[in-house]
Amino acid sequence: MIRKISAKEITNNIKEMCIEANHYLSKDMETALKKAADQEESELGKKILAQLQENLLTAGQEMIPICQDTGMAVVFVEIGQDVHVEGGLLENAIHEGVRLGYSEGFLRKSVVGDPLIRENTRDNTPAVIYYDIVAGDKIKITLAPKGFGSENMSRIFMLKPSDGIEGVKDAILTSVREAGPNACPPMVVGVGIGGTFEKCAFLAKKALTRPINENSSIPYVKELEQEMLDKINMLGIGPGGLGGTTTALAVNINTYPTHIAGLPVAVNICCHVNRHAVREW
Repeated sequence: MIRKISAKEITNNIKEMCIEANHYLSKDMETALKKAADQEESELGKKILAQLQENLLTAGQEMIPICQDTGMAVVFVEIGQDVHVEGGLLENAIHEGVRLGYSEGFLRKSVVGDPLIRENTRDNTPAVIYYDIVAGDKIKITLAPKGFGSENMSRIFMLKPSDGIEGVKDAILTSVREAGPNACPPMVVGVGIGGTFEKCAFLAKKALTRPINENSSIPYVKELEQEMLDKINMLGIGPGGLGGTTTALAVNINTYPTHIAGLPVAVNICCHVNRHAVREW
């Protein structure tokens, strides 16, 4: 049985999600920041974390964006193979939702139409969209506005298989160490291991949308996530890059099969807000 979903319904949901994600912190991030403030050992670090929480509270109460960089809209779409979108193209519906969300929500428009000519599109479109066709008749959309202070600190490493897990660990630590204060710590670190050059980057980006209180279901990956979080927090970068024991709130790792001759690793860093909104219907 084919289920019909209108393009307009998708547009309205995307519009609302753009506004929601830019004004309200997700519950997992809110809980993590509160926990970090309690556990931070540096007095200056505690003050910074308290200020961040105050900023988040004010943003929600007064409908002011959490951050002045309201990001480029990254959209992950899981659409059931038994869904038919009517009344327009799915991709057009998503772009229109972003346009309305950023225009009606008075969010900063940060997208340029050409990477070299650099003329602003004035409505924050186009979005970056990823599609995944799944079983069933539902649609699930995850919208993640990505600011470029942290995006610019991300890295891809084409390691040799002989580099092994120690090479992966070194790549993650190198990325965070070099990012330092530029990624607006405490950060969330998304890691993609495997696939190809572009696949590992996608895995790392998608990892940032996983609730940070949920570890990988793969035992060795779960252990690696915790080990990397501990080692990152020993770097001393701290909240705001001013020193402390809370440099990262989570390390989320996704893996994928790869070629016998390669070991691609991507590290996609996100700042302390790690914005994302999820809807399924």
